[in-house]
Amino acid sequence: MALYILKRLLLMIPTLIGVMLLTFIVTQFVPGGPVERMMAQLSGYGAGKEAAGSTSLYQGNKGLDQERVAQLKKLYGFDKPPVQRFIEMMRSYLAFDFGQSYYHHMSVVELVVSKLPVSMSLGLWSFLIVYSVCIPLGIAKAVRDGSTFDVISSTAILIGYAIPGFVLGIVLIVLFGGGSFFNVFPLRGLVSDNWQELSLGAKILDYLWHMILPIIASTVGSLAVMTLLTKNSFLEEIRKQYVVTARAKGLEERQVLYKHVFRNAIIPIITGFPGSFITAFFTGSLLIETIFSLDGMGLLAYESVMNRDYPVVLGTLYFFTLIGLISRLLSDLSYVLVDPRISFEGHQ
Repeated sequence: MALYILKRLLLMIPTLIGVMLLTFIVTQFVPGGPVERMMAQLSGYGAGKEAAGSTSLYQGNKGLDQERVAQLKKLYGFDKPPVQRFIEMMRSYLAFDFGQSYYHHMSVVELVVSKLPVSMSLGLWSFLIVYSVCIPLGIAKAVRDGSTFDVISSTAILIGYAIPGFVLGIVLIVLFGGGSFFNVFPLRGLVSDNWQELSLGAKILDYLWHMILPIIASTVGSLAVMTLLTKNSFLEEIRKQYVVTARAKGLEERQVLYKHVFRNAIIPIITGFPGSFITAFFTGSLLIETIFSLDGMGLLAYESVMNRDYPVVLGTLYFFTLIGLISRLLSDLSYVLVDPRISFEGHQ
């Protein structure tokens, strides 16, 4: 086990470097980088000043003078060769120093931390609801396979799966957010403006009141996959010979289901738990956040790409890729914890 973990950790290094290298190369060829954007802003600003008869950095058709352009490149670190920039970037990333955002003018770490409450709220609540609803529902569907309950529940969750989250979000706003029908839930923010003045109980209720519609919109589409995975996993185990043998011995159906079937059927479901739990902290959804006016990781990622905010783009990519690789390792290790018959040491 220790050797397997060491190998996986060593394999993370080239994987992480490869992902960062490809993204870094792409950013070198994308037009409209931070230097070009600043040059455009200064040129426009300078043109207005020149009309007023004052001195400016702008020189008419010549644009900015080369000295100012060189200063801008130095300011954003583009005065060095790409190879040197990449090596220096990876060195700082090893110490989790992701630099300063070009657009927000604050450190990338502080920026990400400020956006996490929204992403954690959406991700963790969706994660808890999906696992707590889908596993019991999937077991009930497997036990009642082909029944009216199975058909109706399958139809309901597949309809939910077919409706995009942002469409469901708009429908919920129209129905319950002060649209054409009922004004029950707020339309913006994670909490109310007077949240700090509320008591502890009122703060919790206010937070839940704001999160109900976004969580419903982001969760409904995820129910179908986990529910059907649970159902199919249990159906596969129920039809195996050892279940027939257990029933032939006179065991009650409840004992057969939870003592024998459950611990085998739950393996493919529970092994994805560690990775899903970790990534739930950093989940971001641009459309859901935009519809409900939530300032989270999804909106940050979109703005960073559109504004060519490379420290945020590359820094968050490094961090989330590392989190993803660790999550995959934990998911693989959970196979051994759930089923001791599995070994990573190879066949004898």
